Amino acid sequence: MPNQINVSFFTLPVELVYRILDHQSDYTIVCSMRNVCQRFNSIVDSYHRYQTLTTLDLAFGEIGDVGAQHLASGLRDNTTVTALHLYRNQIGDVGIQHLADTLQYNTTITTLDLDFNRAGHLGAQNLRDALRHNTILTTLNLKGNQIGNVGAQHLSDGLRYNTALTALNLYRNLIGDIGVRHIGAILRYNTTLATLNLGNNQIGNVGAQYLSDGLQYNEALIALDLCANHIKDIGSQHLGVALRHNTTLTNLNLDSNQIGDAGAQHLSDALRHNPILTTLDLCGNEIGDVGTQQLSDGLRHNTALATLDLGYNRIGNIGAQHLSDGLQHNKTLTALFLANNQIENVGAKHLSDGLQHNTTLIFISLQMNLMSEDAKHAINEFTERNQRMIKS
Repeated sequence: MPNQINVSFFTLPVELVYRILDHQSDYTIVCSMRNVCQRFNSIVDSYHRYQTLTTLDLAFGEIGDVGAQHLASGLRDNTTVTALHLYRNQIGDVGIQHLADTLQYNTTITTLDLDFNRAGHLGAQNLRDALRHNTILTTLNLKGNQIGNVGAQHLSDGLRYNTALTALNLYRNLIGDIGVRHIGAILRYNTTLATLNLGNNQIGNVGAQYLSDGLQYNEALIALDLCANHIKDIGSQHLGVALRHNTTLTNLNLDSNQIGDAGAQHLSDALRHNPILTTLDLCGNEIGDVGTQQLSDGLRHNTALATLDLGYNRIGNIGAQHLSDGLQHNKTLTALFLANNQIENVGAKHLSDGLQHNTTLIFISLQMNLMSEDAKHAINEFTERNQRMIKS
């Protein structure tokens, strides 16, 4: 019988193992090549690709709960990965539990993206436990999950003790007013969260009041996204109260909230007194000429707002005239979005007249209005003039 040569994977030369690793995915290396034996751990740890693996992007990987379990095990002692992207991977509460357990021990991951998975309130509960102990994670994305109001309560409990997280995305999570009550309460005490996305969460005027109560005491939040909710005019009134007292919020997105002319008036009152807010998005809010007049009055006295989005509203020629009056006195606005309104050439002429005396506006969006290209060109001449003045 001819001599047989027994070759074991565990005795292969290091360089040959490196070449094998060259043909493996990042997921395989992290999940399957470590924790096999001490020798393999040593080899993988010295492998250049593993040493420089800082972003692990497994988007659309469909790894599910079982894959999340393997991943969590591989990352438990990992010291290179700082960003983990698991967008659309069909990970449910069980998989979230494994990842959350790892977060309590991992010392390098700062960004966790779980957008569009299947996390429910139990998954949020496990993340709460991780947030209580983790001191490294700064960004948590849970967009498009289903944590609901109970899950919002769990995460709020976690934030009560967390001193690291600066960005939390909860867009489209069925949170509602009840869930926002818990988030608003934690905003009173949290001192690190700077960016919060609560868009498309069925938040009404009651929820807006809860947020307003928290914002009046909060000294950390910089950006708040409430797009595609049901804030309406009463909710805008509550938020207006918060803007009068808050001293940190610079970016507020109220896109598609049906605030109408009455809501615009409440926000205008706040703009008169707020010296901090620099970006306000009121796109798609059924604001007409009356509401535009109110906002223009606010612009006369405001000393901070740099970007105002009034696109997809109901602003006509009279509203454009009111904006013109506001622009003549405003000295901070640099970008104004008016796309898809009802401004005709007459309204465009009003805007041109106002911009003659304005030296700060450098961008204006006018697409899908009822004015001619010549009218748009006349307006753009003034914004281009302002651009040249700034550069000179």
